[in-house]
Amino acid sequence: MDTNFSFSNLTCHRGVLNYRYFGALLGILVTAVGTVGNVMTVLAFATDKGIRTRLNVLILNLTVADLIYCAFLQPVTTDTYVHFAWRQGATMCRVFGLVLFLANSVSIFSLILIAMSRFVLISDARSFDRVFSRRTMPFFVALPWLLGLSLFGPLWNIYVFVPSVCTCSFHRERGRPYTTILTICMFGLGLGCIGIFYFLIHRKVKAVEQALNVHRSETAEGRRMPRVAHACAADSGIADGHSINSLSAEAPTQSTDATSVDIEVPSGEVAPQRGGGGTSSYQGKRNSSGEFQKVTRMCFAMFLVYVTCYFPFCILHVVDGKKRAPVLVHMVAANFTWLNSCINPILYAIMNRQFKDAYWGVFRKGAKLFTCPGRQ
Repeated sequence: MDTNFSFSNLTCHRGVLNYRYFGALLGILVTAVGTVGNVMTVLAFATDKGIRTRLNVLILNLTVADLIYCAFLQPVTTDTYVHFAWRQGATMCRVFGLVLFLANSVSIFSLILIAMSRFVLISDARSFDRVFSRRTMPFFVALPWLLGLSLFGPLWNIYVFVPSVCTCSFHRERGRPYTTILTICMFGLGLGCIGIFYFLIHRKVKAVEQALNVHRSETAEGRRMPRVAHACAADSGIADGHSINSLSAEAPTQSTDATSVDIEVPSGEVAPQRGGGGTSSYQGKRNSSGEFQKVTRMCFAMFLVYVTCYFPFCILHVVDGKKRAPVLVHMVAANFTWLNSCINPILYAIMNRQFKDAYWGVFRKGAKLFTCPGRQ
C-alpha cells in the first residue's frame, strides 16, 4: 500500500511546507467570510417573509451546505495546515471526507434544481406550480442530501489523508474507476445540464424581448400586437400575470397592480412595480421581464463561480491520476475550491435587492439587541 495515502502518514507533503502559511491565511479568510455570510443568509430567510418563496428554499439548501463547509470543515483544514499534519484521527478523517463530498454534491444538485425550476417557471408557470408545490418542496430539499449520501457514502472505507492537498479525501487509486466516473457525471454531466437550462432560459427570454419590442412598435403605430408575438410572450409565463396568479399568494412583497407581472423568482420576488395608474401594460411587462433577467443572471453567476472554482481540481483528478504534476499545483487547485462556499452570499447582496434589504434588516435587529439589551 502506498504510504502517501494511508493513515500511517498523517503529515502534509514536504513540497508544500512553505505554501502552508498562505493556505492557512486563506483558510481563515474563507472561514470568517463564509461563516458570517451564510449565517446572515439563514437569518435573513428566517426573519424576512418577503424572501420565503419556494424557489428561495433551494438557495437556502445551498446556503446550509456552504455553511457546513465554512463553519466546520474549513477550520479543521486550517488547523491541519498550521500544524502541517492531520491531528483528528482515522475515523474523523473518514467523517471529514464524507461530509466534504456530501456538501459539494448538495451544492451541485441544488444548482441543478435552481436552474431547472427557473426554466419550468418561465416555460409553463402552471407546471411549475404543480411540480414545485408546497407539498413537494420538502422532497426537493431532501433530494440533494439523499443523492449525495448514496453516491459518496459507499466510499467510506477509502477516505484517507492525502498529503499532497493536506486534507482528507478519497483514495485516488483504490477508488477507481468509480470515483472517476462519479467525478465526470457530477461535474461534467451535472454542470453541463445546468448550462443547458440557462441556455434555454436565455433563448426564451430573448424571444419574449422580441415579442415585447414588436408590441411596442405596433402600439406606437396604433396597431394591434401580432398574434405570433402575443403567443410567444404568453407562452413564456411572463406576459400574462393572471395566468400564474396562484404563485402570487406566497409573494408578500409583490405588487397587486394589474399592470405588473405576478411571477416568482428563486432568489427573491420580482420587485414591485409602482405608480400603477399611469403605467402601461407593456411597461409593466417590460419591467418584470427585466427583474426576472436580473435574478436569472445572479443564479447563472452562482453557477459560473462553482465551475470556475472546481474546474482545475476536477481536471487534475481525471487527467493526473498518477500525480505527475507538481504537488503545489494539486494544492492550489484544492485551495481554489474553498472560495466557492464564501462567494455566494456576496453575490446575493450585490445582485439581489431583496436579499440586500433582508441583510440590512438582520443588521438592524442585531444592532438593537446590542444597543438596547433591556428592551423587548
